[in-house]
Amino acid sequence: MRRLTAASLILFIFLCTIGFGCQGPKTGSQEQDLAKAKSISGEHSKKTIFLLIDSLMAKAIDQGIEQKELPNFQFLIEHGQYYKDMVSSFPTMSVTIDSSLLTGTYPNQHHVPGLTWYSMKEKKMINYGTGPMEVIKHGIDPTLTDALIHLNGKHLNPELPTLYDDLAKLGLKAGSVNGLLYRGPQVHVLQIPPWIQGPTSLPEQIGVKGPDFLALGALSDPLADIENKPDGITRNMGINNKFSLETVEYLITENKLPDFLFVYLPDLDRRIHKKGPADLKGVKKVDDQLNALLQRFGSPQEALAKVNLIIAGDSGMTQLKSKREEPVIDLPSMFGEYNVLLPGENVTDDTDIVLAVNETMAYLYNLRPENSLREIALRLAGDSRIDLVSWRENDWIHAIHGGTAKELKYKAGGTLVDPYQQKWTVEQDIEVLDLAVNPANLALGYGRYPDVLQRLSGALHSHPGEYLVVTAKPGYELTNQSSPTHEGGGGHGSLHKEESLVPLIIAGTDLRPQYLRIVDLKPFLLKLLTAEQAKSNK
Repeated sequence: MRRLTAASLILFIFLCTIGFGCQGPKTGSQEQDLAKAKSISGEHSKKTIFLLIDSLMAKAIDQGIEQKELPNFQFLIEHGQYYKDMVSSFPTMSVTIDSSLLTGTYPNQHHVPGLTWYSMKEKKMINYGTGPMEVIKHGIDPTLTDALIHLNGKHLNPELPTLYDDLAKLGLKAGSVNGLLYRGPQVHVLQIPPWIQGPTSLPEQIGVKGPDFLALGALSDPLADIENKPDGITRNMGINNKFSLETVEYLITENKLPDFLFVYLPDLDRRIHKKGPADLKGVKKVDDQLNALLQRFGSPQEALAKVNLIIAGDSGMTQLKSKREEPVIDLPSMFGEYNVLLPGENVTDDTDIVLAVNETMAYLYNLRPENSLREIALRLAGDSRIDLVSWRENDWIHAIHGGTAKELKYKAGGTLVDPYQQKWTVEQDIEVLDLAVNPANLALGYGRYPDVLQRLSGALHSHPGEYLVVTAKPGYELTNQSSPTHEGGGGHGSLHKEESLVPLIIAGTDLRPQYLRIVDLKPFLLKLLTAEQAKSNK
């Protein structure tokens, strides 16, 4: 999921600030050394390309293959491994998922709680670009500053090494194409065009740290003087599939691939948000793009001889009800006597509640200790459209099921062991989180909420404050008045399996992750790349 990428945000800013004119940014390609990014072992080692396809779902892949419309997906599945149930991070929002992928941790360790959240320390909302109206109310300057400077700079836990940091220590080269999370050991420069500098306090150049090769649309294009790629205003400033794939195809053709290359493909998400998860047209287009990529090696067979190709979705989507069925849950309207902070307002001593809505999930912050978090939770749970309401209380996490009085509480440690060898103590009604317990061997299993105990705990320990985690039932989404809505389309953010289970295709190697979760991909990739390095050194 990435309801709105940084580049989509820039497009909306342009529409609001068109009077500043549209001059292209300086390329800055002189600071990008392609020679340094190329694998040291050259053709002697097998490279790995990781394609993260936004909102790719197994159901769409299976349906497309059954209809004989996805020949390239079919080829990779028949010549590799295909898993339909890899567990995403939570909330199922882009920046949180990418942070989990790069660090191998949930938000309790990587500290990126969602696409929007509230900082108790700074007493301000953090918004990386949820939607045009929220961005305008929140402010263009703070949104871009958080998205382009603070997200990779200080919000992503500086004490936590990323995949790129670990690869560098191993002497391996890495690259990122259009990934929004890219922190690594090498210094790069983002070039900010004048029409963005005009309405903001952003400088002409922003120093960032990333992998050896960093391409981020028009903001960082190492090939700007070499290739004429689609990176204009009408093409989301280069954050699009075409830009991503043309960059990769150049690296393949010129034999300049690093040992590991992460590639983000965002276009499918935009279509499914609008059309709903049953739409197949976007997946068919991705299949065509895969064909062009594979043919750059000469043929699909030659491609798998030269690279390990890994394809993953980042989150699923649920079909939202139509507008006439009123699928949008207006959270502020549920707290009439409370002073709820509205978008664009500043927190004051009179503020009772702050809302940070991430589509089908939201954080609700209680700023007044005299107000009971449990009472606020019970109010929310009284609405049958609400799925789960959870909060921390000492060492325990409490969860209430919407529309019922059922409650569960749990904490880390204990005698129950889940499929990921994590131990828990669970009390009260296990139906709330759809858990299954085998008394004979104390095995704990998950139903409609995959890895829910760890994922929910990760969100509730992701940043300081007294807050609730709220999720909507399938078919509904949450709003804070100006939050983007998708009636009749697709939505995600919650813990439900429809939004949490994503496909994983691994072709070119027999290695597989220890567990099928986003957080397990980092150790898998390190193992794979270390193995390829050892082979090339023989």
